[in-house]
Amino acid sequence: MKNLLKLALAAMVLSSLCACDDKVDTLQYLEVTPNNISGSWRLESSCDAPLADGNYVYIDFDRKERSFELYQNTDSYATRYITGRYFIYIDGEAGAVIRGDYDYGNGAWTHRYVVSDLTSKRMVWTALDDANYVDIYVRCEIPASIRSAGDTE
Repeated sequence: MKNLLKLALAAMVLSSLCACDDKVDTLQYLEVTPNNISGSWRLESSCDAPLADGNYVYIDFDRKERSFELYQNTDSYATRYITGRYFIYIDGEAGAVIRGDYDYGNGAWTHRYVVSDLTSKRMVWTALDDANYVDIYVRCEIPASIRSAGDTE
């Protein structure tokens, strides 16, 4: 009987310890691949500053075609719709790098970017040639009004 009482007490202590599950939330970082960046993103901040009021940059990556659609108004009053292709490669020192070319012979992106801290909801782009140039993108739905404005271009 005494052993049964000790066993019951040990079981209660053990179950109470299991009930106090202090899980630490850890971010699940994803490999930088066309599949994992596929979809729509919004530029949340650039160079540690949010975009100016009313300005926006949205980008939609198509994994199958390795193409992008960009909707932005940072250099114009109306929405500019820009398309092109993107490429991801692994740099031995920097890691995963994304670069892009605009359609219609409009050239390449200003920078190549090291993509880091990719999660299902957020990613960080750091210019390969300027570590102080950091863009943060968050996953989003591109508003229909923005998409339709781009469709009229």
